[in-house]
Amino acid sequence: MSLHAGRLCEVLGLLALANYAPILLKQVAGPRWAWPVDGGVTLWDGRPLLGTSKTWRGLAGSVAATTAGALAMGMGWGVGAAVAGWSMGGDLFSSFCKRRLGMNSGGRATGLDQIPEALFPALAACGMLGLGWLDVAVVVVVFLVGEMGLWVLFFKWHLRERPY
Repeated sequence: MSLHAGRLCEVLGLLALANYAPILLKQVAGPRWAWPVDGGVTLWDGRPLLGTSKTWRGLAGSVAATTAGALAMGMGWGVGAAVAGWSMGGDLFSSFCKRRLGMNSGGRATGLDQIPEALFPALAACGMLGLGWLDVAVVVVVFLVGEMGLWVLFFKWHLRERPY
């Protein structure tokens, strides 16, 4: 058990970079370099493995932005790369599950959309940043609530296609 407010803010900042860099890159680059991670593979259920919204551009942009953010915070590049990698892994996991449930890309699945993206990197950061289980729980809850609020703002700012 522990609670490190400064570290929590840093981890939440890195999570924001990891998750919003792909959205901003999509706005800047449009369809350029938007190669789907799953290569268009369809599984036994007739649904895509992940869907077209999960791109190599988004993954690379997430890792680059989060690594730069960690360096700027004095944390080291490894922390940023790990947070981004685990967060994007959580995002891919969520997409895989949503496709299996018959949900389209961009479909809302509260909890499933946020928890793996925050939980996986928070757990990975425990050893690197000295976080305890309470820190991890706070990161996940704050990320879940915060992201739902940001969905509406990003929709109003035309950065997302739907308000959720």
